Amino acid sequence: MSNSYSLANCAKKRVSYFYDHDVGNFNYGPGHYMKPKRMHMVHNMVVNYGLYKKLDIVKPTRCSAFQMTRFHSDEYVNFLQTVTPDNLETLALQHGGLEQGIARFNVGEDCPVFEGLFEFCSISAGGSIGAANKLLNGEADIAINWSGGLHHAKKTEASGFCYVNDIVLGILELLRYHQRVLYVDIDVHHGDGVEEAFYTTDRVMTCSFHKFGEFFPGTGDIKDTGLGKGKRYAVNVPLRDGIDDETYKSVFQPVIQHIMDWYRPGAVVLQCGGDSLSGDRLGCFNLSMRGHASCVEFIKSFNIPMMMVGGGGYTIRNVARTWTFETGLAVGEDLTEQELPYNNYFEYYGPEFKLDVPSNNMTNHNTRDYLDRIIARIIDNLRTLPFAPSVQAQEVPKDFNPDDYIEGEDSEAEEADIRRTQRQKLESMGVL
Repeated sequence: MSNSYSLANCAKKRVSYFYDHDVGNFNYGPGHYMKPKRMHMVHNMVVNYGLYKKLDIVKPTRCSAFQMTRFHSDEYVNFLQTVTPDNLETLALQHGGLEQGIARFNVGEDCPVFEGLFEFCSISAGGSIGAANKLLNGEADIAINWSGGLHHAKKTEASGFCYVNDIVLGILELLRYHQRVLYVDIDVHHGDGVEEAFYTTDRVMTCSFHKFGEFFPGTGDIKDTGLGKGKRYAVNVPLRDGIDDETYKSVFQPVIQHIMDWYRPGAVVLQCGGDSLSGDRLGCFNLSMRGHASCVEFIKSFNIPMMMVGGGGYTIRNVARTWTFETGLAVGEDLTEQELPYNNYFEYYGPEFKLDVPSNNMTNHNTRDYLDRIIARIIDNLRTLPFAPSVQAQEVPKDFNPDDYIEGEDSEAEEADIRRTQRQKLESMGVL
């Protein structure tokens, strides 16, 4: 497919890579799907492949509580800052009773209170804010924060293993300079927290490719396109089980091409959730490592300042493989041409010991007719928008206020994602 918005794609990219060794030491608790250790695994391979020589490696400045309140409510941030496993019940009682208090901020089974929770959030969010600033200052063409991508977190509550929405905070930084920012999400789960944050503005277009139906978080219908000024600036691509590389590419590329040609963003944020990979513990897609990475390559080809963040991914050996490979792509290296180097987690990659995540033989339930109808509807929505790319962008005020725009263990056996939405939990408790 022709890439009408790109320039010559031969220039070497300057890539900043944000990493804090402490982030991989946190633990959500025994048996929890989310394993921050995967960040150690990625970094270990980045070092042993020699990629560090081509990266500007940055230890992020940790995000302060005040910075978090650019998006999150003061009350919620204060809760995150003060809560510990030991005082959780006491704090919850101060917010309407034990069950209601815990439900208010949606902490519990999916989003447990673990030791060092606020510090973990500070590192994740600090990386995305720092990545945005590297792009804004012209110090990088691509900025990577694999500890970010926590796209489910809401303004006043945790959700889906996510507590602080580093993506929203990073985009708010980008909006200080860029008139328009594009957010693209290839996690198997809908990027609901980011979409909700920017649902009423045309300053950010969100585009999420995800499993839709009886699947967490239960949002992301193709009919959900935004409200008010943001009408039709939310793009949802609802997909079915078993989508493979070629089928995914046949949807991803035309949708992104039309968005790029029409919306002309000044920067793009790509959430690279690894749970869309084949064999993920909570996923139901059938993407290979190369199929997943082809999305990175396609976005990179537009030569727009790009932030890459992590996200989901619960078969951690495959997440580490893929994010390492995609770090290589960012600096122009195809790592599959090299042997898997010995590293601290080498035994995780057996028995094949290769940098590869193959597709399997699962059934693809995405018919050509279904996908063509999705593409046609999305393109039709874009064509009906009044905005024209040739309109001169207005300067973004330095005192830009987000409130002006925002309303409203190591077992890797596959299991169905049975997480419930916050509304479902409250309904079961009789709160709603």
